[in-house]
Amino acid sequence: MAKITLTVNGEKRSAEVEDRTLLANFLRDELKLTGTHVGCDTSQCGACTVHVDGRAVKSCTMLAAQAEGCEVVTIEGLAKNGKLHPAQAAFTECHALQCGFCTPGMIMTTAALIKQHPQPTDEQIVHGLEGNLCRCTGYLNIVKAVKHAAELQKAK
Repeated sequence: MAKITLTVNGEKRSAEVEDRTLLANFLRDELKLTGTHVGCDTSQCGACTVHVDGRAVKSCTMLAAQAEGCEVVTIEGLAKNGKLHPAQAAFTECHALQCGFCTPGMIMTTAALIKQHPQPTDEQIVHGLEGNLCRCTGYLNIVKAVKHAAELQKAK
C-alpha cells in the first residue's frame, strides 16, 4: 500500500492505494470521477485521457502512486466557473460525438493539443488525435471541433 496526495480538479486529495492501482481506476473507483472512461486497458483507445501536470496522459498506463504530488485534471474539472472549456463547447457545437464513450478522452486530448498548438494544422490535429479511437464517427466532425476549439480558445 502507498499513501498518496495529489491535487485533482483543484482539490487536494489523499488516499491509501494498492501499489498496482491504475490512475484510471483510482479516479473512477475511489474518487467517483466516472467521466474518465476505461475502454481497453492497453492504452490503445485514449478514452481514459486526463491531464497530469498539464500533459495529456492515458490514465490506464499510469499507476496512481506515480501521480503523487501531481496536479490531475479530469473531464469533470475542465470547465471553469460554470463555463465550458473551448474544447467542450466545440465538441457540442460541432456535433463531434455519437455514443459519447470516447468523448472525454478526445476532449482532454484536444485541450492539450490546442494549448501546445494554438492554431493547429490538419496534420497536427491528425497526429495529435492518433492515440484516441472513436468507433462511431468518421472523425470529420471531431477534426472540425478541434479547429473550432482553437478558434474559441483564441477568442477567449
